[in-house]
Amino acid sequence: MTRPDTPTVSGRLRSIGRFEFTALLAMSMALGALGIDLMLPAFDAMRADLGLAADSNAIAATVTTYFLGLALGTFIYGPLADRFGRRPGLFLGYGVYALGGIASALATSLELLLVTRFVWGIGAAGARVIAFAMIRDAYEGDEMSRAMSHVMAVFILVPIVAPTLGAGIVALSSWRWVFGVCVVCAVGITAWTVRMPETLHAEYRLEASLTRLARAGRVVVSNRVTVGYGLGMTALYAVLIAYLGSAEVIFGETFDQDANFPYIFGGLAAVTGISMLVNARFVRSIGTRRVAHTVLLVYLLAAAGLVALALSSGGRPALAPFLAGLAAMFAGHALMIPNMNSIAMEPMAQVAGTASSILGAVQLGVGALLGSFIDQAFDGTVLPLSIGFAVYGLLALALVLWAEGGRLRLRRRGGGAPATM
Repeated sequence: MTRPDTPTVSGRLRSIGRFEFTALLAMSMALGALGIDLMLPAFDAMRADLGLAADSNAIAATVTTYFLGLALGTFIYGPLADRFGRRPGLFLGYGVYALGGIASALATSLELLLVTRFVWGIGAAGARVIAFAMIRDAYEGDEMSRAMSHVMAVFILVPIVAPTLGAGIVALSSWRWVFGVCVVCAVGITAWTVRMPETLHAEYRLEASLTRLARAGRVVVSNRVTVGYGLGMTALYAVLIAYLGSAEVIFGETFDQDANFPYIFGGLAAVTGISMLVNARFVRSIGTRRVAHTVLLVYLLAAAGLVALALSSGGRPALAPFLAGLAAMFAGHALMIPNMNSIAMEPMAQVAGTASSILGAVQLGVGALLGSFIDQAFDGTVLPLSIGFAVYGLLALALVLWAEGGRLRLRRRGGGAPATM
């Protein structure tokens, strides 16, 4: 079985244009980020309303359970998208997302909120999984990396503005309206998606059977490049998830920056978005692998510097150098994750939906569990998070080396061979 030529698939995008295709996928994925970033400034109000101590980090579990829901949801949407097409999966995800948001807004206890956040995460998984599959449908090689970078650069606009918007909502009304805004956005994106063409060629829709799923799964897990880079991204996602769960309490308790938290969070997100746009240019000129491998080495040096800063200051460094260290970390993530995801997906042309599901489930599920270790280790200092960047960065390097047979490719080379079934 072979995949239809990219020009045939890409030609379908002419009905909306490449720019609108990118923007729509980015904003669909952004619904997932909105479900986290918009509520971060509401943590204090949520603690008070739900009967938690003012300094309790138990509220961070609302981030972890959301990511666990995302992980489970990815197993659902990929196979459905390979069988019935990309559009139906998108609409299903939007619907579950809206239901989870409404239920979370009505939750009366932390336990109930965690359950509803889990359901909400299942809904958010739809757009994430299918967006990656649609990019793989339409693009190949370095062009796929560039498209991924553009989608994620637009997507990162949400973390830039969401905390400030969330803080404004909490200042004017109940924290529950934060979740209501997410539901309204989901309805708007659903209406926009009506314009999205189907990118999966009808001849390459796969039957919905356990045998086919098992066969597709074997294609994924038997490819060394896909597994190595997929697990490497899992390590990188782990520390990002830990940061999302701990950022509010770190900047509030360690640095006494509660009032400035939305601006700090948004500024770091802006660094990420700009870096993703830069990545699209780097990939065109020097290649996907060379960017990913070079940045990974620089990332580890910066992580070592962040650990040294934390150790030398007893875990409470001055805000400015710590923010500079975080900016370096997030720039590294922005230059690695789109490229590593593209390298992992490149051999998976004919099972793109299922491959996106498996990779997403592992990255988010295992990443959330690994990230929770950092959250639980929080001791009022930045040392656990700093060590997390270094340790998980080293793990990512080891996995990439395994995927590449022990060598980093610092010279431009092509991607892996297509998968076959």
